Amino acid sequence: MSNKRVRVLPVMASVLLAMLLAVTVVSARPPGQEVSEDLEQLAQIAPSSTRVDDVIGDDADEPGYTGSRSVGQQGGSAASEDAAVDAPNWEALMAGPQPDKTGYGEVDLLRLPFLTHYDGDAGPYATAAIAIVNDPDNGPNVSFHRCLRLDSTRLAARIVERRGADTALKKTPDDLPVAICIGLPLHVLLAASMAPDPGVDELAIAQALAPTPVVPCLTNSSLFVPAEAEFVLEGRITHHTVAEGPFVDLTETWDIVRQQPVIEIDRITHRRDAIYHALLPGMLEHKMLMGMPKEPSIYAAVSQVARCSNVSITPGGTSWLHAVVQIDKQRADDGRKAAEAAFRGHPSLKHVVVVDADVDLYDPHDVEWAIATRFQADRDLLVWENEPSSSLDPSAIHVPGQKSRSAKMGLDATIPWDEPHRCTRLHEFQRVALPKADLSAYL
Repeated sequence: MSNKRVRVLPVMASVLLAMLLAVTVVSARPPGQEVSEDLEQLAQIAPSSTRVDDVIGDDADEPGYTGSRSVGQQGGSAASEDAAVDAPNWEALMAGPQPDKTGYGEVDLLRLPFLTHYDGDAGPYATAAIAIVNDPDNGPNVSFHRCLRLDSTRLAARIVERRGADTALKKTPDDLPVAICIGLPLHVLLAASMAPDPGVDELAIAQALAPTPVVPCLTNSSLFVPAEAEFVLEGRITHHTVAEGPFVDLTETWDIVRQQPVIEIDRITHRRDAIYHALLPGMLEHKMLMGMPKEPSIYAAVSQVARCSNVSITPGGTSWLHAVVQIDKQRADDGRKAAEAAFRGHPSLKHVVVVDADVDLYDPHDVEWAIATRFQADRDLLVWENEPSSSLDPSAIHVPGQKSRSAKMGLDATIPWDEPHRCTRLHEFQRVALPKADLSAYL
């Protein structure tokens, strides 16, 4: 493979080539938190440059998995004898009556290692929770939702307005069945981060990236979950709401308190020797999973109006609010069109800089050099007022139950063209290759 950075393409395989991840298992018993002794926590996902095959190419089978996953059921019917025999070792996880071959213990979320990450958090959270629901019109939706533990059987989930789970809940007069998965393969986490168009199944995207076997839930067989999930919490999203938050989010600032839906958990299943995965709020793993899937969506939108070369969601913009778009300019107004299209590709985007192909979009010094030498504010600055924006931006306008709103800005830092199809002064804007001294001649 070339040493050059991988080009971002509409297909997600090339995005995964940038998502080179290594995992670190940390203590199963964080200070001040009760955790079952037979559980381990996965509490960090960090970038690596050597594990592409590990991310995409592993065999999905694992000796420790059994198809019968029951560990607890709230007031439900008994499973078959085979299911009870084949179930993972769950006695140490659930409180309440010990199960036998005809029954289940009581659900007890207090035995799961939800973490209070920072002083000031509303309480213990599941931060790597993937919720799977069925929309009555659009089918399955798979997405991240942070979950605040309220008590032994209830959670409060942050469900963003007008997104998949919120739309499905509003279409459902009664409770909405849900399966919350914790501890999933990396390609499933990436697919769940994508927020594709309604009707696109994120698990189908995961399957396109790597084998993703699924199994039906035990309480609702119409819900399918990845067979490799470490934990599955089966329950119902209700129309009752409680205060959720504060919580340190992607921007490393406090997200506000909102009234959010309560989820009632009816059954919990897990693998043998299960590993509990926790995303560290505001840290790199959080930003990678949030921001990286938006790069191909911006790329696709910009490619409709210009020749897009690459896209970078920048870490300085919290891997969510800022992007740099690189284009191969063909017309004088390509930079402006690319900036406008970037916001269509990522509606939560706040600021975008468009640069030429000779600028390294991953180098903030290079991007700033392009702004300094090619940009004029009265000519190349684009500003839109009162646009739909991100609820994570503390400077935006937030009204409960409504989409957050913010001003947005685009900077066309491409070489200005003085004619529709070319620049006659191109040499004036190109960086001079400065000679490098051979120090050996002087030593």
